[in-house]
This record gives sequence, structure tokens and C-alpha cells, in this order.
Amino acid sequence: MALLKVFDPCAICLLCLVLSASELCNGGITGNFLRKEYSPDMPLDSDVFQVPPGYNAPQQIAGFLNHDRGVIISWITPDEPGSDTVLYWSENSKHKNRAEGIFVRYKFFNYTSGYIHHCTIKNLEYNTKYMYEIGIGYTIRRFWFKTPPRTGPAVPYTFGLIGDLGQTHDSNVTLTYYESNPEKGKTVLFLGDLSYSNDYPFHDNTRWDTWGRFLERNAAYQPWIWTAGNHELDFVLNLYEETTPFKPYMHRYYVPYASSHSTSPLWYSIKRGSAYLIVLSSYSAYGKSTPQYKWLRDELPKVDRSTTPWLIVLMHCPIYTSNWHHFMEGETMRVVFESWFVKYKVDVVFSGHVHAYERSKRISNIAYNIMNGMCTPVDDQSAPVYITIGDGGNHDGPAIGMVEPQPSFSAYREASFGHGIFDIKSRTHAYFSWHRNQDGYAVEADSFWFHNSYWNPLGKSFVAQY
Repeated sequence: MALLKVFDPCAICLLCLVLSASELCNGGITGNFLRKEYSPDMPLDSDVFQVPPGYNAPQQIAGFLNHDRGVIISWITPDEPGSDTVLYWSENSKHKNRAEGIFVRYKFFNYTSGYIHHCTIKNLEYNTKYMYEIGIGYTIRRFWFKTPPRTGPAVPYTFGLIGDLGQTHDSNVTLTYYESNPEKGKTVLFLGDLSYSNDYPFHDNTRWDTWGRFLERNAAYQPWIWTAGNHELDFVLNLYEETTPFKPYMHRYYVPYASSHSTSPLWYSIKRGSAYLIVLSSYSAYGKSTPQYKWLRDELPKVDRSTTPWLIVLMHCPIYTSNWHHFMEGETMRVVFESWFVKYKVDVVFSGHVHAYERSKRISNIAYNIMNGMCTPVDDQSAPVYITIGDGGNHDGPAIGMVEPQPSFSAYREASFGHGIFDIKSRTHAYFSWHRNQDGYAVEADSFWFHNSYWNPLGKSFVAQY
């Protein structure tokens, strides 16, 4: 009788589930460092929020690299329009050139923005340091930027990676450690959730202004490539009748979306060095026949991997995560786009949203059809690595609830604040490192050597058979 009880049907089912779980959950490493659960905002009188001296002095200066040899300089004058002009000159020249911009304003509930200026400078020299000035009279402010090298397959280039930054004490630590990193990123890839203004009473848009002043110390000198997150939506129909999604974000941060034939600044592409960057919007429609779907469908075949061998995708919501926070929120986008990522051999997909760090193995889950039951991620050398860096320092704190045991697709994960560096060495190799705040800027908590997907002759993909 005792032997018969062992083979009880319920016991057999339970044993099967345990064995299946053991196969699916042979995961990687979970970092044992845990951040405190809450990160307080910096006081409004902090030096990082200081308004520059002088009446109507330009503030919140930020740069964005335009296509080819251009740059977009943005700033705000709080009291009146002031000047739209940017004076600029190469470091070794005394001749000042002039570019004229535009300004826009917006209202949100009981807030009216300052005068938001955007000026595009074109036909710059490659790999050259430029000085530039904005303002009038005693309020003139001077900064500099360096243009990227000419696009090419063997061009090294270093990107910084930050997501979900906010304006807390930990946000300041993250930005400081990034600025001090000896790898010296040349462009920041920002993965969404900027100021968190929508978390304050009445979606307090003055927190966009404080965030812009906080960021200026870096964004005025090197470009930031923007991705929109859920905290940029600012759609508040019932309370404020604010029915234009992304209104503050799109007024403040201009991107050259039209150059990549996009119909929206929320999704676009841009080239840098040997990299082709594609930015997607997790919170805009992406189903079949939508503008974003059609744009990506047409954009991916245009990528010339002989010129830009590194194909990088940015989005806010991760499509692979083993954290209970926002778990499976990216599943619909995965179903729509993942097969394209594999087909075109995307090297890496960077995301934010989950307030933790995680790096996946190269995996895909595209073999499923309605009859075959093949719905488990598998190793796939044609698939991207998925990296979540939603750990900039936001006031929500780190996302410490993780799926246990660690799934097999997850290579490393940790609920800590930090930043990333993606350092392209050549056409075939790039080095990624993640830097935990508490370790200091020079210590890598996780790292990974990338072998370019397109130039990897052993790439193999698993696709559904119909």
C-alpha cells in the first residue's frame, strides 16, 4: 500500500511540475547587494537645482546629436523669449558662426512653461570640439560639445546608459559616478522616465524645470538620446482634462525623427560611430498597421551592417525580466517585435522601467504557434542580449522582488542603483559594464563581452514551422 501511495496521480503531477521548473530555472547570478527601499528627493534649495544668475538667463541647456553632422541645442528662458541665437566656433578658430532657432511654450493644468528654445546647427566637422554661447549681455553662458567621428564599420564609440533617473540623492550619485567613469561615455542613451513630475501633486511641472537644471551639468556638454517612458505620458483626463500624451516631454526634448522618416518623435533612428540606434515607444500603439509598426518594419531592412555593424534597440519597458515589478508588461511588444529582432540580428536591447539591473543570455521565444506548444525561451545566437537598466535613482527605490528561482534566461540581476557603459571596440567586439553606485565609479559589478551578431558565422535561430 505504501508503494501505491507513491504513485498517487497528484503526487506524480507535482513531481512533473518540479522537474519542469528545474529545467526552466537553471539561471545565472543574483547579486546579493540590496539597496535601501526608499530614496528621498534632493531639497529644492540644493546647488544642483540653482537658477543661473541674471534676469532671464538661459537654463536647462541640453544637446542632442542630429543626423550626420548636426546638433540640436535646447534651453529655456523663464521670463521672456530672449534670443533664439546660438553662436558657435571650433576650438581652434576665432570666427564665430551663428545659428537661429525657434521657441515653443505649453500649458499643463495650472502651469505655464518658460520659453523653450531649440536650435539646430548643421554642417559641423566630424570629431571636433566646438564652443557655443547662448544668452544676451550679462546673461551669456558658454559651453562646449564634441561632434562624433564619421560613421564607419571600424569606428570605436562609447555610450553611457542611464534609466529612470528622477531627482533624488541617489540620482545625483548615479550622474556623478557616470561623469567620473574613466571609460568616458561620449553620448548617453537614456532609457525613459526622466523627471517623475507626474508623481508630484497636480503633475507639478516645475519639477521638469528642476530636473532640467540638475541635468544641465552633463547634458550641455554631451548629447543625450531620449526614450519616452510611462512617467512622460502625462495623460490626465478625469482630473485635469490633459488629453495630449507626452505634452511636456515632447515640448522640452526635440529629436530628429523626421530624418529617419518617422511620423513621431517617440520612435526614430540615428547613427553614431559604428552603431545604428533604434528608439521605440512602449506606450504608443505598435500593433500591426499602426504607424510605429510600419516604421520599424520598413526601418530594419535599411540598416547596412557593413557600415554600421552594431544594431542597438532602446525601449522603456523590458520584454524580458525576472523581476515581479512590472512583470510581463512588455509581453505584447515581445510578441509583435521579437521575431524581427532575431531576423535582423539585433545585438542588444536596452530597457528601463524595472528599478533594478538585469542582463539576459542570448535567447528567443519565437518558435510558438497555436499547435506546437513551443513557448519557452531558448538559447539563440541570432537573438539580442536584453539588458534592463532602470536603476538611475528614482524616488520609488529599487525593485527588490525577484522571481525565484532565477529563470534560465537571466544571466545576472541585482536590485541596486547604477549606470552602464557600452564600449564599442571594433566591428566584431564591444564591452559592456554595469557600475553599482555603492562600489564607486571604477568597480564593475557585472560585465560582458559582446560578439557582434551579424558577423558571427555560428548564429543560429529557432523559428516556428507552419
